[in-house]
Amino acid sequence: MGKVDKSSSKVAAMFNSIAPKYDFLNHFLSLGIDRIWRRKLVNRILKDSPEMVLDVATGTADLAIVLAKRNSRVRITGIDISDAMIAIGENKVKSAMLHNRIDLKVASALKIPFPDNHFDAAMVAFGVRNFENLAQGLKEIYRVLMPNSVFAVLEFSMPKTWPFNLIYRFYFKTFLPWIGGLVSGNRQAYSYLPDSVVEFPQGQDFVDILKSIGFDKVDIKTQTFGVATIYIAKKSTL
Repeated sequence: MGKVDKSSSKVAAMFNSIAPKYDFLNHFLSLGIDRIWRRKLVNRILKDSPEMVLDVATGTADLAIVLAKRNSRVRITGIDISDAMIAIGENKVKSAMLHNRIDLKVASALKIPFPDNHFDAAMVAFGVRNFENLAQGLKEIYRVLMPNSVFAVLEFSMPKTWPFNLIYRFYFKTFLPWIGGLVSGNRQAYSYLPDSVVEFPQGQDFVDILKSIGFDKVDIKTQTFGVATIYIAKKSTL
């Protein structure tokens, strides 16, 4: 497997192409378990009672909508480099009558268009592995967070327990690209997914990167036999 091309233009074009089928495939290919993972992340975010939350790589705003429905006071700004995903997200936000509390923008995690110490929480679901420059994206998130704010990450990971790891690898590397390509019309995008997950620094490796940026008190919680992982970090106080 060669190194995955994560240039912003390539990633944006790929997600633009699969945007119409993105939500359906997310839920179908995870058997709906992705909804449970998102709720767990939102539950942790809400423990800190945030008022202004940044949702990085918001996609079609699934995570932002879950959070807004759970708490009527929180305001969420979602950013994503895919304008097609943002357009779908805006329609979903309007349909949910949450447009007064969720604001979506086309923007890159590598250059977040907000001042320092602006948000009191940040979150990202299935997005950090797509950053063209992981360290730069994490530094930007750190910059716009207030001191002592929580940063929650939900990301795919590869199970390590036999024999589930072998079964899942076959599903992930063979079945998922086939059915994803069949439904979306873009097999390459659903081949990119497993390749990007395998390449992403998982577990303690990702924790070490977060700590090198300045985050501390990092907690790891694996989900569903290790198929996904939730990372919870705090921006250190000044």
